[in-house]
Amino acid sequence: MAGFYHQNMRVQTPDGPVVVRVPIVAADRMDLVIWPEHGILRAIQAYVRHVPRLRNVSDEPAYQLVDWIDGNLLDDFAPDGFQAPEHVIRDLGQLFAQLGQVPLEQLPPLPSGWPADGATDAFAHQLSEITTGVHARFASEFGDLFDALGFPADPIEPVLERWSVLSPRPFRLLHTDLHRKNMIVDGRTTYFLDWELALWGDPVYDLAGHLHKMAYQPDEEEAARAAWLAAMPADATVEWRADLAIYLAHEQVKSAIVDSVRYAKLTAADAEPPDADAALIDKLTAKVRAAHAVWKTGRAPDRTTIEGCVRNR
Repeated sequence: MAGFYHQNMRVQTPDGPVVVRVPIVAADRMDLVIWPEHGILRAIQAYVRHVPRLRNVSDEPAYQLVDWIDGNLLDDFAPDGFQAPEHVIRDLGQLFAQLGQVPLEQLPPLPSGWPADGATDAFAHQLSEITTGVHARFASEFGDLFDALGFPADPIEPVLERWSVLSPRPFRLLHTDLHRKNMIVDGRTTYFLDWELALWGDPVYDLAGHLHKMAYQPDEEEAARAAWLAAMPADATVEWRADLAIYLAHEQVKSAIVDSVRYAKLTAADAEPPDADAALIDKLTAKVRAAHAVWKTGRAPDRTTIEGCVRNR
């Protein structure tokens, strides 16, 4: 089992099955990472329920051992566009509440120069700097694809203009990668995996990333927003609706850039079976169209156009 940054192998031991997580050394880094995942798992054990328990860590060779969790990935039985079990949103609300209980002192040290508590604009700039860097890093190899898909010369500019109006909110621990492939459902319990992208920052961003990646049905999205809101103290929800829209705009632009590169690589490598390959094109079409809405280009490329751009580059 492989994600973008780790390979995961189930291994049977005398004490039961474990997952061996091995970092992919040559992985294209597309996301902001500030802590080693094992440091997060150690820190949250006393505060966050239903997460993998860390068993052991090795620096050389690099890997970590975590408990195997029985159940099914949410994506396997309720992929994008399908209703998730009702308890999943309830469990997410509980997770958001528990994240706010983790003291900063229990976490690994923050990077030098990390934004001060409540400085949401500075925190947001940390996010967009990574996105800007990804676009610049792949411009020489994928610039023709970006142009064919109608990307502006500076696709991040419309987002940067909006960071300055973000309202200040107290920082807390964020997961930032809560999507269907990072949730295991066992009975009526949801377990939350893959903490490698955890951050210390604005809780509204965690909600934005979750909503963007989940592709909820409208009624589910309303329920997820309500669950998040119920889990937050009042000072974490100041002007949250307006700022949620700003963070969502960043996530839409970021996805268009990142997934244009990732999906083009997968398609060129012929790495996916036909049905999975078709699903990638469907997803990329939605992502590129959403980004064009942020850019206000008036364009909404159709699936045939997107597929042609990806396959003929």
